[in-house]
Amino acid sequence: MAVPSSSKDGTQVPIYLPTDKSHNQFFVWREFLWGAIAGGFGEGMMHPIDTIKTRIQSQAMINEGQPPKTILQMVRKVWAADGLRGFYRGVTPGVTGSLATGATYFGMIESTKKWVEELHPNLGGHWAHFIAGGVGDTLGSFVYVPCEVMKQRMQVQGTKNSWSSIVMKENACQKSGAEMYGYYSGIFHAGCSIWKQHGLRGLYAGYWSTLARDVPFAGLMVTFYEALRDFTEYEKQSWLPNTDIHVNSSVEGLLLGGLAGGFSAYLTTPLDVIKTRLQVQGSIIRYNGWFDAIRRIWMIEGPKGFFRGSVPRIIWYVPASALTFMAVEFLRENFGSGLDINEVHEVANLSIDKSQKTGSTFPEVA
Repeated sequence: MAVPSSSKDGTQVPIYLPTDKSHNQFFVWREFLWGAIAGGFGEGMMHPIDTIKTRIQSQAMINEGQPPKTILQMVRKVWAADGLRGFYRGVTPGVTGSLATGATYFGMIESTKKWVEELHPNLGGHWAHFIAGGVGDTLGSFVYVPCEVMKQRMQVQGTKNSWSSIVMKENACQKSGAEMYGYYSGIFHAGCSIWKQHGLRGLYAGYWSTLARDVPFAGLMVTFYEALRDFTEYEKQSWLPNTDIHVNSSVEGLLLGGLAGGFSAYLTTPLDVIKTRLQVQGSIIRYNGWFDAIRRIWMIEGPKGFFRGSVPRIIWYVPASALTFMAVEFLRENFGSGLDINEVHEVANLSIDKSQKTGSTFPEVA
């Protein structure tokens, strides 16, 4: 669409304005891009902590019969056995999965939220945020889950020498003839090995438990984030009603995103423990499905078993969520700062109003 304007010499110059449709499409795709960059950035930065969390949650299964290690003990063990490389095992599939999840998560939040509010006005507000977050994370799970399976198995393995010693001990204790999976040299080797050994089912091991963890987590995180933003704005208006204090959106994303991620991570830790154990077990089946995992963890380890790794999980998610939301807000503010469609229309209307006051008339340009 174009509206006319006039130059200094009185020449009529059409101004081309983006249509609502093209602007909305650009907005959605931009959110997908920003979300992918932010998701990969957050995962890459915090991967070592995620490795510690995975090791702690799976140690009752890998090192059966041994007392569980604390966070510091596990850090020392990884460093002594594998060095710095041990903390970054599985980082490639981890970042790949986070790129997909970040893209769909942030890309779908706004569009799904508006769709829910339009179709079901009674589900507006926080419910709309919860549903939008869950939908976005579900779409990303088709790429994220295989990457998560590969990532967690590589995290548990560590270096080749340390994994070989674990495999020898495990296979010596097994009577069923099943053997632990071999060492994975990288993401493609891991994917091909799991496919050959277990097929598509192996790559999607623990898929439903992943959704059972991530859909509530994603919904809770965006709900907490939006609720915290509303709360801080309300408190600002209550305590500082006449000030023009403006908090940078990146700083707001950093602080509120971290809090939202921490709250959500703790509440969904039991679901994360079940998912991790189902995905790590491989050929030696210890848990026959979700409900069997719940029953056996409760009988053997008690309530504490469901919260193993909760501290490193929170330690991971607070900065990871903070960095992710900060990156998204930064990208929105600095690279998505083109004139909004409403602002463009306001400029055009202002131009037309001025021209009418001077007596100029313009034919409409389609």
